[in-house]
Amino acid sequence: NDPATFQMLAEGKTQGVFQLESAGITGVCVNMKPSSIEDMTAIVALYRPGPMDSIPTFIANKLDHRKITYKTPLLKPILQVTYGCIVYQEQVIEIFRSLGGYTMGQADNIRRAISKKKMKVIEAERKVFVYGDKEQGIPGCIAKGVPESVAQSIYDEIVDFANYAFNKAHAVCYAVVAYQTAYLKCHYPKQYMAALMTSVLDSATKISGYIAECKEMGIPVLPPDINHSDDHFTVEGEAIRFGLGAVKNVGRALIRTISAKRNADGPFQSMEDFLQRMGEGELNKRAVENFIKCGAM
Repeated sequence: NDPATFQMLAEGKTQGVFQLESAGITGVCVNMKPSSIEDMTAIVALYRPGPMDSIPTFIANKLDHRKITYKTPLLKPILQVTYGCIVYQEQVIEIFRSLGGYTMGQADNIRRAISKKKMKVIEAERKVFVYGDKEQGIPGCIAKGVPESVAQSIYDEIVDFANYAFNKAHAVCYAVVAYQTAYLKCHYPKQYMAALMTSVLDSATKISGYIAECKEMGIPVLPPDINHSDDHFTVEGEAIRFGLGAVKNVGRALIRTISAKRNADGPFQSMEDFLQRMGEGELNKRAVENFIKCGAM
């Protein structure tokens, strides 16, 4: 429930945040202004083909609760957490249970049939949902006080949506990790961005993108340096030091040897000093040339 973290997301500063990096989903964050894990869960679930159509309604209802409407009061406890919109498979199950009187197992079976687009089963089940079925012990919507036209309308909505509905349990897991990464970026920006770039050492494209983000955040990224850099990106004062592991044609074993020599006998004083102390181990001509070209010398 950290206000600064949610403010960062609302401002569209989502680069490096799990699940929220794409331009499209960043736009959803800016428009929706998430203020809870519940909101972030909905963003993860809605930003997919199908549910995307519900995003404008969801945002409008979130920003102005007076716009929220329920076709029957029975839907309020199920849909109020998503501002009157059906977002999750679990909500579909709850609608069958609360409005139709299905058991949990019966509701899950029809949820599965809808998600697999079994049209014969779907159309047969409409009658059961609206009018009930004594043999199965399902009272149906009308017996629960829901008008027939309203029940039909709700069933139409379920069929349209359940084809794409997301599993909330899955979306919550994504949202929690997204929130954790956002929190770290907000409160430990240098450490987080250094760890993030270290996680993509082999991708020059991603590293360049994250360096641009560091610049945007006011964090200097210092060039690689054989006297200061480690294998990974590290925090150095108010800046981030480029990791030697991201330099092409330089092996991890060589970098560990450089660090060990530097720690044992102090910084390298010159090119000659570096070559003499490194000996003839992992160091080769190509690695030396790449150190020179990237400015590490």
